[in-house]
Amino acid sequence: MPWKRPLKTLTMLDRPKPTIAAEQWSDVSKIIAALIEGEDDTISKMATIACELFHHFDHFDWVGFYRVISPELLKIGPYQGGHGCLVIPFSKGVCGAAARTEKTQLVPDVNAIADHIACSSTTQSEVVLPVWQNGNLIAVLDIDSDTLDAFTVEDQKALEEILAKSFG
Repeated sequence: MPWKRPLKTLTMLDRPKPTIAAEQWSDVSKIIAALIEGEDDTISKMATIACELFHHFDHFDWVGFYRVISPELLKIGPYQGGHGCLVIPFSKGVCGAAARTEKTQLVPDVNAIADHIACSSTTQSEVVLPVWQNGNLIAVLDIDSDTLDAFTVEDQKALEEILAKSFG
């Protein structure tokens, strides 16, 4: 009987790095703009954006907002996916770093971050973006993936543009 190579079972870590074409970003940006046109309620916008991003991209395993509720403190806002952490201080984790530094955090491997807060044990990479409204930091948008190195600088720029258009 000839020898047969065993079939390889793919795990979430073996998935190829996803790529998002500029056209896909353009499409989702237009959809979000149309859905929130004329809406002035911030929470409604957050809920719509989280829903649309989560359902538009297969490798976005958790999408949500953490709202600034007091100095140096974030609290869970609208999200899609499994349960998120309820409260995150600015001093901890990737979401806290995005709020504290007021800069996007693009993390190819969360396991390499010493103070990463593991709200889900399957998260392998994430991107966290500050959300501004009227010149004030109001939240961070957190997107997690179960794939290593799932986010690119192009993804970051597209997300920053969506947030700027949505919240001004």
